[in-house]
Amino acid sequence: MSVTTVLTVSGMSCGHCERTVSAGLSALPGVTDVVADAPSGRVTVASARPLEETALREAVDGTGFTFVGQV
Repeated sequence: MSVTTVLTVSGMSCGHCERTVSAGLSALPGVTDVVADAPSGRVTVASARPLEETALREAVDGTGFTFVGQV
């Protein structure tokens, strides 16, 4: 079973930003795929199980970007 979570992240403006946010989220246990889209500010995270919002926030904020919320 795969769980898809869509986040809104502010501050991304380019491919480098997308890769940085993706790397931070990919480090979370259970994450299988991350697709970040700077123009929309959306990040789609696929995981083996539901992820805690606190863990998502910490992973994004730790990359220097701002976790806005889940969509």
